[in-house]
Amino acid sequence: MEDQNIFNPNTSQDVSSKIVTGLERISEVFKLLLWKKAKHIGLSPIQIQILTFVAFHKSELCNVSHLAKEFNITKPTISDAIKVLDKKEMIFKDYSPTDQRSYTIQLTASGKEIVAETSDFASPLKAQIDSLDAAQLDDFFNTLSSLIYKLNQSEILTVQRTCYACKFYQKNGDTSYCNLLQATLKNEDIRLDCPEFVEK
Repeated sequence: MEDQNIFNPNTSQDVSSKIVTGLERISEVFKLLLWKKAKHIGLSPIQIQILTFVAFHKSELCNVSHLAKEFNITKPTISDAIKVLDKKEMIFKDYSPTDQRSYTIQLTASGKEIVAETSDFASPLKAQIDSLDAAQLDDFFNTLSSLIYKLNQSEILTVQRTCYACKFYQKNGDTSYCNLLQATLKNEDIRLDCPEFVEK
């Protein structure tokens, strides 16, 4: 019987299998770029990801439980990364006044500097995407945002804050509409990580 493993290059692959293989290659590029930057500044990739996430998200999302879900890793792994960042004085713990075991993570000045220093790690990947023409970019983004939503609906991707899963999002025929902004959304207006996201 022919091996149907989608990563076996000796079998004839359908287009979906080839896309999965392509996405796997792109994920390797992302990891490689992040590792190179992490090694350069003496942090681990997850430590950089935590700092970046905390820099741009609401404080209620910046706790151990949510970060574990966000990055799909265990709470002890997140806690260990936070301990290192705390020891290096890149973050501080903002404890709840009602529960001294509960805290959110905030960046120190040093943490903000690291976020600024590492913000360009994915630039080589973005540069290649920027070279696509407007129609290709539009199609690519539409496909990607739909795929992310479907992965979330099938509970493979546990956390997402895309318009499609937001209670403010409304689809009228082919038109997308945001009830919070009270505005029609073009394809390029769809967000993959919206600060105002509220789950349906």
